[in-house]
Amino acid sequence: MQINKIEGTFDVKEARIGIVISRWNSFITERLLEGAVDILKRHGVDETAIDAVYCPGSFEIPLVTAKLAEKGTYDAVICLGVVIRGATPHFDYVAGTASRGISDVMLKYNIPIGFGLLTTDSIEQAVERAGTKAGNKGAEAALTVLEMISLNRAISS
Repeated sequence: MQINKIEGTFDVKEARIGIVISRWNSFITERLLEGAVDILKRHGVDETAIDAVYCPGSFEIPLVTAKLAEKGTYDAVICLGVVIRGATPHFDYVAGTASRGISDVMLKYNIPIGFGLLTTDSIEQAVERAGTKAGNKGAEAALTVLEMISLNRAISS
């Protein structure tokens, strides 16, 4: 069987990336940001083409992401935040609403979004996902947007 195979790569030149970062749990989100920026630079994205926009918490990430997507100047947006489960249902509301909002923005504006929103049961789990034994989820979100930018370009050409 002979099929046409279309795939993205991580080799993306001249991309403009917006990164939305929650200030809540900044000791973790800053590590996620470092991982994302490191990956973008390693794959050829110029540092001057990366904008970091800070918002108060993860609940606000979808609105800021929508504002960036609406501008039409970004090839992708990366969302970085941390929601840690506590003793109340607050976790469920914030994590669910933020996740759904991020997804809605991606589909409404047809723009790749890297999902770097950690939803964990403990601070220790969040720290593990910000660069220790579970890798850096900010870096993974950056790889995702690079591949999706490339894939979108391949489909459009």
